[in-house]
Amino acid sequence: MCLAIPARIVELTDDNAVVDAMGNRIEAKTSLVPEAKTGDIVLVHAGFAIAVVDEEEAKKTWKLIADLDEFNETDKRVSG
Repeated sequence: MCLAIPARIVELTDDNAVVDAMGNRIEAKTSLVPEAKTGDIVLVHAGFAIAVVDEEEAKKTWKLIADLDEFNETDKRVSG
């Protein structure tokens, strides 16, 4: 399964972006979303921004990822 991560564009030159995904800086191409601009939140998959998304939806995804990360640190998880 593949996952696209919401990330905010913090730098943009032509179609080369640096995005921030929960504190992680990632390089991404914006050629698939030419309307994207600095400050927008985009879904990033395999090094490409594939869609511009609403901030509220991005916040829900960021919370889910943080919750999963927190759960992985507990003794409640089951392997296999």
